[in-house]
Amino acid sequence: MKDLKSIIKFTNKMKLLYVEDEQELREITTVMLEELFAEVITAHNGEDGLEKFYNNEIDIVLTDINMPVLDGLEMAEKIRAFDKNIPIVMLSAHNEAHYFTRSIELDVDGYLLKPIAMKFLLGTLSKIVTKLGFLEEYQNNLTFLEQYQALTDNSSAVSKTDIHGVITYVNDGFCKISGYTKEELIGAKHSIVRHPDSEASIYAELWNTIKFNKQTWKGMLRNKTKDDDTYYVDIIIQPILDQHDEIVEYISIKRNITDIISPKKQLHDFIDSAKDPLVVLMKIDGFFEIEKLYGHKLVEEIERNFENDLEFHMPEYLHFKKFFALGNGQYAFAQDLENNSEYTIDTIADELKGFQSIMNGLKMDIGEIDYDIAILISLANGEECLENAQSGIHFLVRSKQSMIVANDFAKKEQEEALKNLQVLKMVKLAIDNAKIISFFQPIVCNKTQETVKYESLVRLVDEDENVISPFFFLDIAKKGKYYARITDMVLENSFNALGQTDKAITINISALDIEKESTRGKIYELLDLHKTSTSRIVFELLEDEDVRDFEQIEEFISKVKSYGVKIAIDDFGAGYSNFERLLKYQPDILKIDGSLIKNIETDSYSMSVVKSIVAFAKEQEIEMVAEYIENENIYDILKDLGVEYSQGYYFGKPDLMASY
Repeated sequence: MKDLKSIIKFTNKMKLLYVEDEQELREITTVMLEELFAEVITAHNGEDGLEKFYNNEIDIVLTDINMPVLDGLEMAEKIRAFDKNIPIVMLSAHNEAHYFTRSIELDVDGYLLKPIAMKFLLGTLSKIVTKLGFLEEYQNNLTFLEQYQALTDNSSAVSKTDIHGVITYVNDGFCKISGYTKEELIGAKHSIVRHPDSEASIYAELWNTIKFNKQTWKGMLRNKTKDDDTYYVDIIIQPILDQHDEIVEYISIKRNITDIISPKKQLHDFIDSAKDPLVVLMKIDGFFEIEKLYGHKLVEEIERNFENDLEFHMPEYLHFKKFFALGNGQYAFAQDLENNSEYTIDTIADELKGFQSIMNGLKMDIGEIDYDIAILISLANGEECLENAQSGIHFLVRSKQSMIVANDFAKKEQEEALKNLQVLKMVKLAIDNAKIISFFQPIVCNKTQETVKYESLVRLVDEDENVISPFFFLDIAKKGKYYARITDMVLENSFNALGQTDKAITINISALDIEKESTRGKIYELLDLHKTSTSRIVFELLEDEDVRDFEQIEEFISKVKSYGVKIAIDDFGAGYSNFERLLKYQPDILKIDGSLIKNIETDSYSMSVVKSIVAFAKEQEIEMVAEYIENENIYDILKDLGVEYSQGYYFGKPDLMASY
């Protein structure tokens, strides 16, 4: 499947017609679709959808089947009569065979179950994007290579070599399937993509055909990508002759057929044909760490040996006749429970515990390496058995467990996705109605107990006027396009608060905020607008292990400090804190992590860590703020240690600025 950025880059230029008669589902799903498409036009039934199709330049149609007035299939038939190439994706709450049959007759591009699961939607969009990309690329190739028109009709990955086999031209399709850039390919031998395990006789026949017989060669080749992954191509190679019948170059056009012959494709086909399919999915625990440690080639040998052991030790009485090596340390056994009345999925799971114990006890002897391998096992049966088993593997990795019967796990993931969509809808409504607000919590001087600052804390007001904590929406918002808009509104709220108090205002910003050019621009704009008050602004840097550009952050800190802004490091003493980063940022203030403060009365470790932070801060002349001050005793301890400022419920809860 194409990566998410590639899909969005394509779909962001497209206008989608979304037809759904259920209003609530239509509204929720539209929020998700707006993340992917340039414009989403909605319709409440087939007749409405058809009218909007005729009146708009639609690029793709997503429609429910069961609808009043005119159903989705009838509407699709009319659309197909008008435009036979437009991508159409059908939605249904059921798996009725007659709907599948009719959809195939209409040549629809996808069939999804409701509610829409993001991974299945992206998979369908990936196929559509690929299909549309092939059409677009074909037109480009047709213009550039007019004399090879007959060949370009067959595929889209094109390359040319000179008479010595040195690459002189490749198109984007070739780069895509090989993983190399044009710069890496041009000037290299075509053997750069030749798989080391390919039979030499195939290439001897190939060169004899195109070089000596001067004829076209057609066949299937096993290639390797830049990352050493295997892929298969259906290829046509043609020698190009001059007027003297001499070869001047060779041109090849290839089509990626890996999915056609892959074990995954075979597994999907088996599941589709079985009446009651059961899939046992197995994964080598920590496979990617093993690959990093031992290298790709050695891991391939481990996989081959392990594959043989899996088939050898799987009990014959469990009747698993289908085995699939899926790659990347994953394997699957499958059977049709319709033909195995002796066992249920639960009894098979019990039997597999003994098998798992045997496999975990084996040692892989690879040269001088004696390696222990452990496997995770997830099994599921029914229509969505593979999706459920895969979800089960994800659960095992997260939970550190080793086996699970994963029926309905995919459904749970879909339910979670639906909840996330509902949160996104709530966030969108709050943004549209200016209901992203800031609460302010006082920060007091420990010597005088007077408020000297306020920390700006984001809140969301929902449709029922409930005030929602960021815990319930901010992480989900970060995954979509709404996070930057929330940040802008919080910045506006915080800078406006400067006019309501003569105290300092502290504002939380993350590396994600700083690395975003538009957010930096917003901050500089507000600093210029409030030049006379910028000395009362404190930016609290939220630590993040995924910081990509430290130089950008250091440059930002330097620039805002030129306005008189102070820099604080939030949650210091936990998470990703380290003194090297601290010295790079040169902060004015340290906010000691609340998990240390709230336990300081009883936990000697917390007390020791806080004492160390205080000693360091005093030596570096950095001010300190302690969070989570919930009672007088904690306040007294921090005051005696020399911490200058306190923040917590003992002094005041977050509230609107108007109350202060």
